[in-house]
Amino acid sequence: MKHAQTYQLTVNEMNEFLEQLSKKYDIYAPVRISCGGRYAKDDSIIYQPINTYQEIEFHERSTYPLKEVLTPITQTLFYFTEDEFKESKSPQKDVLIFGRACDINSIKIQDQIYLQNGGVEDYFYKRIRDKIKFILMDCPEQFEGCFCCSVGANKTDMQSLAVSDNNGSAYVGIYDSDFNNYFAKYSAVDHEIQTPLENELKVDYPVIDNLDLANKLKEHPMWKEFDARCIGCGSCTVSCSTCTCFETTDIVYTQNAHIGERRRTCSSCMVDGFDKVAGGQSFRKKPSEKYRYKILHKVYGYNARFHTGPMCVGCGRCSARCPELISYPATLNKLSQAIKEIKGGVQHD
Repeated sequence: MKHAQTYQLTVNEMNEFLEQLSKKYDIYAPVRISCGGRYAKDDSIIYQPINTYQEIEFHERSTYPLKEVLTPITQTLFYFTEDEFKESKSPQKDVLIFGRACDINSIKIQDQIYLQNGGVEDYFYKRIRDKIKFILMDCPEQFEGCFCCSVGANKTDMQSLAVSDNNGSAYVGIYDSDFNNYFAKYSAVDHEIQTPLENELKVDYPVIDNLDLANKLKEHPMWKEFDARCIGCGSCTVSCSTCTCFETTDIVYTQNAHIGERRRTCSSCMVDGFDKVAGGQSFRKKPSEKYRYKILHKVYGYNARFHTGPMCVGCGRCSARCPELISYPATLNKLSQAIKEIKGGVQHD
């Protein structure tokens, strides 16, 4: 990560800074929602617009990833009548998003899928993506299940600013000269904002370097256990930083069948019906088949298309959100072992 000019600001000064930024930018950050979690007394941490520094949750991982700002779970694309349509409003301001290195790096993957996939740019993604800049948050604690260092997502070069919370003050690093004027009255300090250098959890991330190996892995018995474990709820993919699958649905208003809206809604390869084709045929009926498809796409399919590495930034949310406690890192380690077996000529019944 390139070195930045760094300043130390009090909380009040940070609030003044955010107020100045809000004249030009909508600002999003992870915010704690009391009793908004999976269980009655659990909190959730989700991305929301903020006005003050105190709203930002620095010390826990957000429940859902940064991508929610760009591609909400449900998004209206346009409204229609019987003879015309009108697209939904695009952001009026530019956008600043606080995010950790893994989440910011995940947007590189989103960009490839939405902007570089088949030579066609997704209009609704691009209109907000062009307005976005990122504020890097450091990671003062290790989050359970994180393995960003194993996939090289612990550092990023996409940030315009970086912020490190310092118990009553904040260090702010500038990487984009557009923000220099905001700090003209402050003196720089000697401090470098750090991102994780090592995770407690280390993953032997599998490398599938050819289609023949991928096809052999499909037949490996390691997948069988997931028929009894996976319930196909899709929680892992909804919380994933990099998953992009969606469905488009026309919602027709009850009062007038000729008026409505077209929505894009987050979907998942883990749920029944995702792979249904004309005629009603589905190709992956068992939970193990769905789970295998997801894993091999993350590890092999995405890289085979874009040649930029795995479709994963090691954020750990998929494992954290799984109600059946299925560990994605454990699956990756099993897959690495299966690759060694196949390359070593081990036979399975």
